[in-house]
This record gives sequence, structure tokens and C-alpha cells, in this order.
Amino acid sequence: MPEGDTIRRTAAALQARLEGKKVLSAWPASLRRLEGRQVQAVEPVGKHLLIRFDGELALHSHMRMTGSWHLYAAGAPWRVPKHRSRAVLAFDGVEAVCFNAPVIELVRDPRRPVAHLGPDVLGEDFDLPEVMRRARGAAAATVGELLLDQRVCAGVGNIYKCEALWKRRVDPFTPPGQLGDQVLAGLYLEARDLMRRSLTGSAFRPRHAVHARGGRPCPRCGTRINVRPQGLPARLTYWCPRCQPS
Repeated sequence: MPEGDTIRRTAAALQARLEGKKVLSAWPASLRRLEGRQVQAVEPVGKHLLIRFDGELALHSHMRMTGSWHLYAAGAPWRVPKHRSRAVLAFDGVEAVCFNAPVIELVRDPRRPVAHLGPDVLGEDFDLPEVMRRARGAAAATVGELLLDQRVCAGVGNIYKCEALWKRRVDPFTPPGQLGDQVLAGLYLEARDLMRRSLTGSAFRPRHAVHARGGRPCPRCGTRINVRPQGLPARLTYWCPRCQPS
């Protein structure tokens, strides 16, 4: 699933190419109201993306596990089969195509589809006290599940959940109530820092310490990295049993 940093890169690319341009044609028929409208802004909100148009319309998309936005020069071949497209917006010289996204909808109020979300982990005005308030009222059984709860903090996904827990030496299966406020807040700040670093420069990507490295040695202590499903729906959690003891 694309995480907050990936959505921000996507938003920046769309903003750079589309801002100020008018939609020449829109597909499917449910999006034809966008034709003739100008792109005002492209905004990432956690794992959600909003393209705002004049006339108080916005296109809301949520990639979940499979979705992605592509940009193509007009008439250029697509890298994904046409039957996987969910939205096609044609502009002068460029096409924006959304593939495989399970959620794509026109909305009048762009706040509505994201109103349930907690503070955006990558937001300039990241509200950590509000995140902590929501975290202490959440029903998550483990801290690993809590970090993925978008109603608490928007934008953290499975990669940065695993990496933040490893960096802070916290067992992913610890009940949140057993963690002090300083430790819990530190996990959100760690995830934020890691994601912000991933956005630094066009080529820089931090190497994952544990995510997708099950059975390989921990880069800190050499112990074999464990992997186990966690939560509902189950996501694979990677951790070092020595660095992150229960």
C-alpha cells in the first residue's frame, strides 16, 4: 500500500504538471463534469489524494493496496493495460491516468472523505498532542496495529510501522497501555522523521532495516528477523526479537 511519503511524491508530480491546466476530456462518464475545469491544486492527506478544480469540485482517490497515478505525454503508450484504468484526465500535452484505485470519486466538499482521519504525519502543522489523545482512546490491541490506525494518525503504513518500532526498540505486539506517553509519542515522531527523510532528494531512499527482510540478519545485532501476521486485516510485521524484546 502506498504510504504517506509515496502519496506526497505523487501529489507533487501531478501538481507540477497539471496545476492551472484545463481538462480537455475526462473518462468515465461520471467524471465528465470535470471537462473544461481548471486544476487548482493537488493535495495529499495521509494516504488519500485530492485534486481540486475550479467550481468547487474535487477528485478524491485512495490507492489502498493496488492503485497508482501515472502521467503520460499525450498519445504515448501506457505502461499498464487500459482495462485497469479507473480515471483518465486529458490535458493539453499530458494525460493523467489512475489505475487500479478502489476509491475514486467526485466530491463537492473535499473535507468529507478525509474527515475521519487523524493528523497527517507529514503535515507541516503535525499535531502530536491530538495524535496522542486519539491513540489513548483507540481500541487497538497492540502498538503495531495502533500505528496503522489512520483515525489516529494518517499516513503511516506497514513499512514505517515496522521501521519505527525497530528504531525505537519496541516489540510490535506490546499493548499500547503498557507504553508511556514518551515512548508512544516517540514512535510517531520516528515514523515522521523516516518518511520525511525518504522525501529528501529525488534519488535518496533509506534502506529498510527490517521490513520485507524476514529471516535475514538484523543490521544492528545480527539476530534473524522474525515475520508474523498482525491485526485484522492481517499485515506482515517484521521485527528483531533481540532488539525488540517482549
